[in-house]
Amino acid sequence: MNIILEDSHCRDQLFPFTYTRHIADIRIGILTIRQKWERLTGQPISAKIGGSTSKELIINANIIPSLDNFKSILSNDPQQFKGFEYPWQLFQLNDEAIRMDFQLLTKGRKSQAISSTNKTINKPDIFIEEGAQVEHSILNASTGPIYIGKKAVVMEASLIRGPFALGEHAVLKMGSRVYGATTIGPYCIAGGEIKNSILMGFSNKAHDGYLGDSVIGEWCNLGAGTSNSNIKNTAGEVRYILNKNKETIGAGHKGGLLMGDYSRSAINTSFNTATVVGVCCNIFGNSMPSKYIANFSWGIERYDLNKAIKDIDNWKKLKGFTITDQEMAMITRLYNSKQ
Repeated sequence: MNIILEDSHCRDQLFPFTYTRHIADIRIGILTIRQKWERLTGQPISAKIGGSTSKELIINANIIPSLDNFKSILSNDPQQFKGFEYPWQLFQLNDEAIRMDFQLLTKGRKSQAISSTNKTINKPDIFIEEGAQVEHSILNASTGPIYIGKKAVVMEASLIRGPFALGEHAVLKMGSRVYGATTIGPYCIAGGEIKNSILMGFSNKAHDGYLGDSVIGEWCNLGAGTSNSNIKNTAGEVRYILNKNKETIGAGHKGGLLMGDYSRSAINTSFNTATVVGVCCNIFGNSMPSKYIANFSWGIERYDLNKAIKDIDNWKKLKGFTITDQEMAMITRLYNSKQ
């Protein structure tokens, strides 16, 4: 039976990340939702919005599968399993998700040898994939597992406290301080102070500055000194604006930056608590940015579409990629929809 991951029931609640992807391709823990299902079932997994046939098993794409629960999901009514509903739940659930993916990826396997230049705590919960480089750093897995992906680099003097995941070809720069539960996705460059955050992939937070209780999409860049607040000065409830109607929803007492794909901030940008940045925004100026920044914002103006596409391609070339026809079509549709 074919498994179909379906997301029409809640994709609108997971903006800005579902502007540019199916929920199945959201990264939480080490892997995306689709990648988890493919590893667990050993078969390709399709994702779509609505529709099914009698030969398809429809599963809500926002359910996080694991070695412990996936058989129950497949053998029972998938609708009884509750998944994440809002984008801030990605960082709230990332601790558990990293632990589940660590078990999935490392069960029955042996880590690459850990260099003697490192200081380790709870070494059995540290796994380094082939080709990764980790030297002269402190790896503390007493609070959760640490996973270092293929050909990733942890530069010297980095301080890592699990749960932590560094994706393939990603780089953690010298002197970084990372608290769990944090995921640095594939091809990301990270540095400075990071806590309980997700960089989905191909993004940069390469310099000093604080990123906490936040989710950053793909192909984003946080300029040097960029920091975010993750708690109100009153210690009151954090509320996110989820749409252009300015409706707010409470997210608990801690909540940082939610940034959609292809967005960038200038040096020394300061983001307020519970700020939402849309897709393809260029954030700069002398004042603190708004707590809700619409798609294709260029400062206080609207990005020109052709320039937006050219700038995305420029950023992708820095990592050896180029913008695809599919991406250009998706970006054009989103731009013209004026969401």
